[in-house]
Amino acid sequence: MPSVRSPALIRSADTADAAGIAAVYRPWVTGSVASFETEPPDAAEIARRMLTAPRLPWIAAERDGAVVGYAYAAPHNARAAYRWSVSCSVYLAADERGAGTGRALYRRLRAELPPLGYVTAFAGIALPNEASVGLHTALGFTPVGVYRAAGFKAGRWHDVGWWQLPLREPPAEPVEPRAWAPAPASDDGAAGTPAG
Repeated sequence: MPSVRSPALIRSADTADAAGIAAVYRPWVTGSVASFETEPPDAAEIARRMLTAPRLPWIAAERDGAVVGYAYAAPHNARAAYRWSVSCSVYLAADERGAGTGRALYRRLRAELPPLGYVTAFAGIALPNEASVGLHTALGFTPVGVYRAAGFKAGRWHDVGWWQLPLREPPAEPVEPRAWAPAPASDDGAAGTPAG
């Protein structure tokens, strides 16, 4: 009888997790087209991104004390009128795929964004990618368009599909988004939220 793995712990990520996040991300940069980066960022660069203003949520999945996945939000566009929109991404270690961890990370990320004032989340997916399309669709993202031949990597051109998720009703007069702060370990990291 196969053993059942316990769910990963889902918690706020902070700069102490940067090395673990960089390790999870590295194979996505070097061995796939899921990321359009061509050089994997090191822990210092990940930490810098985590602290970039306005600070946005980074969520980690932890198993046996190691980061096995993460999700984060980033500004969707640098132009001022876009500041209530974010782009979201999720990455998992190879043996964490199919365990429900990606869904758990995204659910936590999605819960963090509306209280900060964000209205809409977007996700760009290099196509084809059935697993990522399925994950985003299952979580309520809807397709809004495709950028054709948007990036060249691994010797060929790739289309990027865009998905959109409303986070809350757009207010008539939006207030400025607030900066995110990771939950203290006593509130989040020690107990955390199991995936699943």
